[in-house]
Amino acid sequence: MRKKVLLFLTLVAVLVLLSGCTEVDQEITSESTGIWNQYFVYPLSWLISYVAGVFNENYGLSIVLVTILIRLILLPLNIKQLRSSKAMQAIQPQLQEVRKKYSSKDQKTQQKLQQETMELFQKNGVNPLAGCLPIVVQMPILIAFYHAIMRTREIGEHEFLWVQLGDPDPYYILPIIAAVATFAQQKLMMAGMSGTQNQMMPQMTMMLYIMPIMIGVFAVFFPSALALYWVVGNIFMVGQTLLVRNPMMKDAETGGNKK
Repeated sequence: MRKKVLLFLTLVAVLVLLSGCTEVDQEITSESTGIWNQYFVYPLSWLISYVAGVFNENYGLSIVLVTILIRLILLPLNIKQLRSSKAMQAIQPQLQEVRKKYSSKDQKTQQKLQQETMELFQKNGVNPLAGCLPIVVQMPILIAFYHAIMRTREIGEHEFLWVQLGDPDPYYILPIIAAVATFAQQKLMMAGMSGTQNQMMPQMTMMLYIMPIMIGVFAVFFPSALALYWVVGNIFMVGQTLLVRNPMMKDAETGGNKK
């Protein structure tokens, strides 16, 4: 468990380093050089500015609309990730039994463990890498959007609702909503899991509490434009999870009744 926590925190630290320290203080323009700037960050910055121009220079509304657009584009990947997560949850009891059966650490036993684990995955149509691929694909897009928000000078110069987009929320409303929405989304991901399954997947239980705290703390100190992005994105994810999870749960119940 301790190793898993350290691994998770290491991944978080790498993500923060990539998203927060790489050219984040340099304004993005059409003259910015490099593949990252030219093909990822600047197109998103241009899109935010274009949509803002359509709505009378309303950069806050533009962030809301562009965030929703990006989430819609990534929706198929998110659905695949959710289905993979649910499938992995469903076979946890069987997976635990296989691990207990081959608990010995000698090479022959470990090979047998790997063999039966793969057979279990194939029998249930579970690909352990399927849940990681959508995350790998999404991360460059989401980090680029973060950069576009942080490095587009015009965004910080405008107001939206009660906040100056370039400054932290003085009333902490957006950070609180972002944290609550993140918690709700993580909780929905775990809905339908038994107490035993929760114990078998401690990573999900850990993320249920770490992710909302992390997002909330970041949103307190970062510009409100970024907090707004997190709020809209996480609320969208809550709605997406509800829409996708309910049919999945019904299908699971139907399958169980047929058996």
